[in-house]
Amino acid sequence: MKAILLAAGLGTRLKPITNKIPKCLLPVKGKPLLYVWLEKLEDLNVSDVLINTHYLSKEVNKSISQFKTNMNIHISHEEKLLGTAGTLLKNINFCNEDTMLIHADNYMEESLENFCNTHISKPLQCLMTMLTFKTNNPQNCGIIRIDKNDIMIDFIEKPKEFVGDHANAAVYILSPQMAQEILQNYADAIDFSLDIIPFFKKRIMTYMTKKIFVDIGTPKEYSRLSNLAKV
Repeated sequence: MKAILLAAGLGTRLKPITNKIPKCLLPVKGKPLLYVWLEKLEDLNVSDVLINTHYLSKEVNKSISQFKTNMNIHISHEEKLLGTAGTLLKNINFCNEDTMLIHADNYMEESLENFCNTHISKPLQCLMTMLTFKTNNPQNCGIIRIDKNDIMIDFIEKPKEFVGDHANAAVYILSPQMAQEILQNYADAIDFSLDIIPFFKKRIMTYMTKKIFVDIGTPKEYSRLSNLAKV
């Protein structure tokens, strides 16, 4: 398995915290958030990790160089932000086997093992597996609906009215077939959630984490994580 860690974001909503430190390097349990994800990937014996960079890229590159690992780490620098789908499309040839796509500015307590096992045993019609969580702020999330087999049947991005609290965690495992279908049919996509996910209803398996999951989007959420995870 391979992985793409999305680490290029500006962290605009987290300012002034992110004025001098990129969001992916915020400390969690005494280590950069990026290291939390890299360690989870190491535990899975992931062979190759691609990390995209943009904002404060020198700091991110330095932090990556200090992480000791046997994984092959590749840097994909973006002079201009490409968007989550844009980054995937730029590096689509990297996805020649099952590839995890991770927003590296979220925090997940659980290991990735059960998530991966769900992907391995997914129904044949499913080309991707999505990590999900229960949210207290559905209006700020992509909300999904699933059938009795945990397959996504609907996706509503940031609903204005309550439609559920089963949220997209922005962590995915893509099959090579999914990557090729995106390249063939959605080559102009920019945002993975808006431009790709809604077109794969009934073809995405889901796995819900029961442990702590936090979208570190605002100082308030980062403070909440500090209390939950004892940053």
